[in-house]
Amino acid sequence: MREAGGGCPLRSDPVLILLPPSETKASGGDGPPVDPDALWLPELTEARRALFDALVSLATDAAATAKALGISEAQAEELAQVNASLWSSPTRPALARYTGVLYDALDVASFTKAQRAKADARLAVGSALFGVVGAGDGIPGYRLSAGSKLPGFGTLAAHWKPVLEPALANAGLGLVVDLRSGGYQQLGKVSGAITATVVTERADGSRSVVSHFNKHHKGLLARALATTRAEPTDLKGVAAVARKAGLRVETPSATELVIVT
Repeated sequence: MREAGGGCPLRSDPVLILLPPSETKASGGDGPPVDPDALWLPELTEARRALFDALVSLATDAAATAKALGISEAQAEELAQVNASLWSSPTRPALARYTGVLYDALDVASFTKAQRAKADARLAVGSALFGVVGAGDGIPGYRLSAGSKLPGFGTLAAHWKPVLEPALANAGLGLVVDLRSGGYQQLGKVSGAITATVVTERADGSRSVVSHFNKHHKGLLARALATTRAEPTDLKGVAAVARKAGLRVETPSATELVIVT
């Protein structure tokens, strides 16, 4: 079954929640430098190493980095040391590395020891650099997004899809709740996964897909699923957990959960 880096086992569990990464990340860490072979799904090691080496090499050229990552040269210069030191910088568990709206709502810091163990078993994070990592995998800070275009790689979807999709398919997963955004889903889809959409309902009953609160409510859903004592095995079970956590949800299809705000 799944195993996290650093020798921390991910327990067998009937549900896996795939989270999106975030552009914002906590700095520093007290873990040893990253070991690609120790991360979840070690069959992705070669693809990970190729991107690591490309980012480290690219970091020497601010203009090329800016173009590849879609950022300003000033930002590229600030990030130069971050990407240049991927192989040597300290690591943090993935759930402690990523920050931002979704991770604020997930609020891992408030978990009890038992809840954290359950979260490590149930959560994983999609990543442009790693493909996917387990919640407890130690990773360094970095800058790379699904839409980045590194020299010699074409699209990252073309790099990841041939290896990530079969790795996920062969991982012996049970129910998967895929909360990744579209760009990260394209890196490697999970057949039959439940997806979630957040909509706002106006006073007149009309609805629209929201962006501002999208990550917040997905973080609340992830928190509910990561900490529940229930073991949902289908959409009905996922919806029950969400409702118990105070979320208003609907199930318009066999694999879609709609969160109504």
